[in-house]
Amino acid sequence: MSGHSKWATIKHKKGAADKARGKLFAKIARQIEVAAREGGGDVNSNATLRTVIQKAKAGQMTNDAIDRAVKRGSGEAQGENYESITYEGYAPGGVAMLVDTLTNNRNRTGADVRNIFSKLGGAMAEPGAVGWQFSRRGVIYVGGSTGEDEIMLLALDAGAEDISRDGSSWKILSEPNAVYDVKTALEAAGIEVLSAESTMVSSTIIEVTDAETAAKIMKVMDALEDNDDVQDVYANFDISDEIMESLG
Repeated sequence: MSGHSKWATIKHKKGAADKARGKLFAKIARQIEVAAREGGGDVNSNATLRTVIQKAKAGQMTNDAIDRAVKRGSGEAQGENYESITYEGYAPGGVAMLVDTLTNNRNRTGADVRNIFSKLGGAMAEPGAVGWQFSRRGVIYVGGSTGEDEIMLLALDAGAEDISRDGSSWKILSEPNAVYDVKTALEAAGIEVLSAESTMVSSTIIEVTDAETAAKIMKVMDALEDNDDVQDVYANFDISDEIMESLG
C-alpha cells in the first residue's frame, strides 16, 4: 500500500481511529457543511454531498449529526463560513504531499501548515509543483486471505475497475463515487475490508526503505492530520508492511 491509504489502515488496526473519532466527526461535519452550502442539501442532486455523507456513515457518524451539518450548510441553521484551500509540500525523503483544508481563517491555517513542514524536516512547495501528479480515485484494501476470483466478481459487479495484489492485501480501484458501493458489496459477502476511501492517488511512487526516514514522514503525516483545519493529507510514499508496523 502507499501513502495515506496505508497509514489509515495501520491506524485502524491499532485502534487509533476510535480514539480520534470525535475529531474525525468534526472534520467530516465541516465537509458536509461546505458540500451542502455549495450544491444544496438534497443528496439526489448534489453528488459531492452524497459522497461525503456516505463517508460519514461509513465512519459511524450518527444521522442526527449528519442532518445538523446539512442544515448548517444549506442555511437552515447557523454555521461557519469555510473556504477550501489545498497546500502542497515535501516531507523528508522528497515525498510529495497534498494537504486539503477547510478553514475560516486562511492566514492561521497557512501558517500552521508551513510550520509543520519546516519544523519536521519538510518544505512547502509552490502551487502546482506537487498537485499535477495526483488524481482522485476510490481505493479499497481487502484482507489477502480471500480468493482473487471471488473478490473480482463481487468488486467488478459493484463498480470497481481494477484489482491487484499489494503485499498481504488486495487493492481495489474504482471511480471516487463508487468506493462505498464496492465496500458495501464486499462486506455484505462477509469479506474483510481494511480501508475504503475516495482519495488522491499519485502517478509516481517513492519507495522508502529506511526506517528513520519513514518515521520522519509519519511525524509530518500525524502533525498535519492532527490540525483541526486539515481534512485530508495525500502522499506518494510506499513503505513496507514491516517498517510500517514497527513505527507503532
